[in-house]
Amino acid sequence: MGKIIAAFNMTIDGNCDHRIPNPDQEVHEHYADLLKRADVILYGRKTFELMKYWQNLIDEPSDVKSRNDFAESIDKIPKIVFSNTMLSTGWDSAKLANTTLYDQVINLKEQGSEVILVGSRSLIIQLLNLNLIDEFQLCIFPIIAGSGLQLFENINSRTDFTLQHIKRFNSGAVIHYYSKIILNT
Repeated sequence: MGKIIAAFNMTIDGNCDHRIPNPDQEVHEHYADLLKRADVILYGRKTFELMKYWQNLIDEPSDVKSRNDFAESIDKIPKIVFSNTMLSTGWDSAKLANTTLYDQVINLKEQGSEVILVGSRSLIIQLLNLNLIDEFQLCIFPIIAGSGLQLFENINSRTDFTLQHIKRFNSGAVIHYYSKIILNT
């Protein structure tokens, strides 16, 4: 069965607004590699619309190679978007979900998807409440935002995770890899 990985950027104080951190070349390379190893990434509408920034870099590349490489990786990975308002994704590698989040994830696992990434806060919260997140990869940037969107809100119950390892970047950002602990009840 596939693994559901919530990979997300955040600040020291838990802010997860995509626009606050400014990932450098090393972080972009890390995420480009993660996307190449995954089968699919799940997005909610708001995050998907923010990610379309990278779609523009395919047609009009920047002068930063790591940003262009990340844009290519995000362009290639299949994307499933959960939205009640969108009629089309406008991106060849993206499609709108036609089932519930729960059913979509179960179907992906049954179809043999090994790595299912979740890239939207709203979907992470829903999947955590459904007890379907297997791993967190939290990239923490050395920034205190002071206010803003917090990643872990409206969580229904406790889920225990264990720290597997930490990856450090020269910029001071760190990724904490946490795996879900299966408790015997």
